[in-house]
Amino acid sequence: MSPEPADMDPQQALGRIEGLAREAEAAIAGARSSDELEQLRVRYLGRKAELTTILRSIAALPPEQRAELGKRGNEARRRLETLVEERATALEAAELERRLQQDRIDVTLPGDPPVPAGHLHLITSTRREIEDIFVGMGYRVVEGPEVELDYYNFTALNIPPGHPARGLHDTFYCSDETLLRTHTSPMQVRSMEQQEPPIYIVVPGRVYRRDADATHTPMFHQVEGLAVDENITLADLRGTLQEFARAIFGGAQRVRLRAGYFPFTEPSVEVDVSCFACNASGRRRDGSLCSLCKGSGWIEILGAGMVDPNVFGFVADRAYDPERVQGFAFGLGIERIAMLKHGVPDLRMYFENDVRFLEQF
Repeated sequence: MSPEPADMDPQQALGRIEGLAREAEAAIAGARSSDELEQLRVRYLGRKAELTTILRSIAALPPEQRAELGKRGNEARRRLETLVEERATALEAAELERRLQQDRIDVTLPGDPPVPAGHLHLITSTRREIEDIFVGMGYRVVEGPEVELDYYNFTALNIPPGHPARGLHDTFYCSDETLLRTHTSPMQVRSMEQQEPPIYIVVPGRVYRRDADATHTPMFHQVEGLAVDENITLADLRGTLQEFARAIFGGAQRVRLRAGYFPFTEPSVEVDVSCFACNASGRRRDGSLCSLCKGSGWIEILGAGMVDPNVFGFVADRAYDPERVQGFAFGLGIERIAMLKHGVPDLRMYFENDVRFLEQF
């Protein structure tokens, strides 16, 4: 009978470890089935195995005696674990081969050729990535109707009948009062009607406009963001969008705000991100002009601004007093973000259903 580990001196324990390792190596190499191999694994590496007991007893030794014994014991254990894994792989392959020879038809094997598993469309995966980024910043994801009322799509967003901005949002009208929404911004007012401040939401979804070219499609996907609380400033908007740019494009991207115009924000800004293809230098490594930012070092990604007090006027009965609360809003196109991030040259490729394109993502 082997002496108990507690009764061994370190030299005896080292000798026993080597003996166990040799014994286990021979047994593992001779295992003839997966079941037999599992029994050997439990015998030599299980919780009650002798090697495990020796390793546990090391803590009772003087500090100067622990290092060598622990090192040798752990090396032996790792070596045996590797041998078990290799032998298991070999046995499983041999057992599968035997079953294939015995069974003329194995209905558990995939077809030939196997049918490839599907995956998310690039637009869907990009949308989820954007949602995850803002959820991580404390925003809530909400959705709204694609067939929208004129009131929410235009009037309540400070775009009354006859406003010039309506011409830029030409869309399909189902009736005089209903239309296919031109942005997901209607959910700003809808959400504020349902919830008093503070409110932090992002609104993804399909929208419809009259555009159709390499960088615009009649139907596209947008994410609208809205934050309303006390003491919110343009600096909060800038910081939020900078964190988003770094999360979606990687690196230490910077954002730049330029003066812009949107009817439902005041002031309004166009937002650029520093070019990640040329590190905002405007030039490639070979000295040529950067084709992504056209040499400017910046890429436009979205529009934003501080919520116009007139918009709060439509939800004043829900405690949205512009003297007490402020907010910012932003809107970005999911196709454009995916186009910039993955180098897609033409937005129409998203909807042509060419498998050669879709399988790249």
